[in-house]
Amino acid sequence: MGAYSIQVFEYGYVCSESAHTAPSGVVAISNNAYSYLRHLSLKDSEESKSLRLKSIGSIEAIQFCKYVGVLMAPDGTQIEVLPKVVKDSTSSHIIDGSRWALLNMLKSLGDFRYLQTDDASLLQQKMPLLEVFVGQFLSAVNRLVKKGIKRDYLSNNDNLLFLKGKLHASEQLKQNLVQQQRFAVSYDEYLPDTLMNQLIKKAIHQVMKITRSMKHHKLARELEFVFSEVTPLNLRALDKLDIKIDRGMEHYIAPVAWSKIILKGMSPLSMQGSASAFSLLFPLESVFESYVEQVLRRTLPKHLAVKGQSRQHHLVNYEARKMFNLKPDITISASGQIFLVLDTKWKLINANKANGTDKFLLSQQDFYQMYAYGQKYLNGVGDLVLIFPVNEKFTNPLPSPFEFSSHLRLWVVPFDIHHQTEDSQRLKVTPELANVLNTEIMTVVGVG
Repeated sequence: MGAYSIQVFEYGYVCSESAHTAPSGVVAISNNAYSYLRHLSLKDSEESKSLRLKSIGSIEAIQFCKYVGVLMAPDGTQIEVLPKVVKDSTSSHIIDGSRWALLNMLKSLGDFRYLQTDDASLLQQKMPLLEVFVGQFLSAVNRLVKKGIKRDYLSNNDNLLFLKGKLHASEQLKQNLVQQQRFAVSYDEYLPDTLMNQLIKKAIHQVMKITRSMKHHKLARELEFVFSEVTPLNLRALDKLDIKIDRGMEHYIAPVAWSKIILKGMSPLSMQGSASAFSLLFPLESVFESYVEQVLRRTLPKHLAVKGQSRQHHLVNYEARKMFNLKPDITISASGQIFLVLDTKWKLINANKANGTDKFLLSQQDFYQMYAYGQKYLNGVGDLVLIFPVNEKFTNPLPSPFEFSSHLRLWVVPFDIHHQTEDSQRLKVTPELANVLNTEIMTVVGVG
């Protein structure tokens, strides 16, 4: 097998092509790519959290757990791990929808805010995730080049055959006592060899190694020529890099942000050490939580304070010591008073499975957690909300709340992550819950 791109959904499986007969739902990949993933799964490291070695029937397979994104094996195999937004995740339009749902959510994470997911041409081309990242990095650099790359005066010390700048008498005596035709001098040159340009050039070199798009490779070569006078950054200095973008240089913000993503990654599972084994994986629970919080900040009335990961309360006290911090994903307060506690869960629940042991596929542990939040953050009086992603079996909120008591209720509502949905319509609530929140909020959230 040559280098190629495959798509796997979260909790999906891959096996080695040498397995001959891959079970249904298991994707066969090259032996080299499988060996690379197997090695990562057995390491005692952060990377192993995303990969799980399993036995399926008579073959060994690797399962992708909790993390989504893109992973590139040293042989060039690109593996996209996509969020599963429907139960049957096989058709091409579902793959495209899942890819763009992920890209849309990623915009809520730090430097990924420069993702342009409304680019119609990208939607039509159905690019793999890696090529989306590469394409947007190259577009950002191309816009920068059109505005002009930054130059600065840089000091140089040299031993030249002609006098230039300032002569250093002491160095002249040390170096040129015999070679009197030379001059030990220091001088300034107006060059583009700045730290920002060095970072961008190094990212261009990385892109040329990992992209499989002829269009992207051609543009990268053209941009590399523009930076020909720039020294590529030493990657060992990347962790200590402190780049400050001055006023008037705002056109550098996006290219620098993308350069850091390309070179280092913005997640705990960006695997380092091999230029040809680029990976960028994200914990899906955290991505979903961050996205919901950002959408609420944009859509709720300005006088309401939306806060993520509040740490105001603990579960118990022991000898005057607070223990077991309670950290709801999102709290909403007015005039400093919390009146709503929300938690996000990335799980596909089923509104049609209410009877027997199914209980909508909800977790009892989640209910215990929400009950603790209600007691500590709302003093046992008020409303709590559990938010799950929309799927074909859960498109509207459960019509009635779960009652912990006559004063404390829990609502279960869906949140639409699909690309085409307007922000104001993403959170689906019942009319009763909208009335609980108040009429002002009711106008800015979708009513199911």
